[in-house]
Amino acid sequence: MKDKTISRRSSRALTLVTAVLLLGGLPGCDAASSAGTAIAKAVRSAAPSTPAEDPAAQPGANPDEVAAAIARLAAIPVKGRAPKTGYSRDQFGAAWADVDHNGCDTRNDILARDLTGETFKPGTHDCVVATGTLADKYTGTTIRFVRGADTSSAVQIDHIVPLSLAWQTGAQQIGEDQRKQFANDPLNLMAADGPSNMSKSDKDAATWLPPNKAFRCEYAARMTAVKAKYRLWVTLPERDALAGILGACA
Repeated sequence: MKDKTISRRSSRALTLVTAVLLLGGLPGCDAASSAGTAIAKAVRSAAPSTPAEDPAAQPGANPDEVAAAIARLAAIPVKGRAPKTGYSRDQFGAAWADVDHNGCDTRNDILARDLTGETFKPGTHDCVVATGTLADKYTGTTIRFVRGADTSSAVQIDHIVPLSLAWQTGAQQIGEDQRKQFANDPLNLMAADGPSNMSKSDKDAATWLPPNKAFRCEYAARMTAVKAKYRLWVTLPERDALAGILGACA
């Protein structure tokens, strides 16, 4: 629950795009090759004025993780958004369920993972986080968390791939149990600045990116990991935005 390590960023994304293209020479890899070609074109044609693709603003990502993210993105289907019809939070189970059966709800699990110097509400068996400090990845600022009716919202738990976005890109088809797991999966969750989380809402990478440009490589990699894990698709603008971000990690 206390795993506070998420990778740093390094280089070689464009070389890795080329590696994805080479998959076309392997049996059964035509889809990956075609997607990789489109990704490479998106990286090459990206406008340098786009913040997501400003190399000076983004340190390189760990090359192995960039490679994995590019390969995942090449394999993720590209489709249009499905209608939002039928979406509700309840489609993903009760909010912050204790899916890992450790006695603590998911919100407090993520707060305990992502905060430092945390304290806990007495009598909760170190489950309910009372205070702590967040090094916020979305803004690059430090936020003091204090539990309370007027203060808790300063730090919120964000779904990297928002629930509504997931619903419109394949989650309608994955089943109730998997949607509940999706909503509580630590891979898809992060403590974040409350106003930034509210600004993001259910936007994808084509329409919202973290203000902290140094986090965008990791953000794109996390999005591809979640989409691939739950067999979700990406829209064409979303795919191109993610390709541009990963390309700028070089």
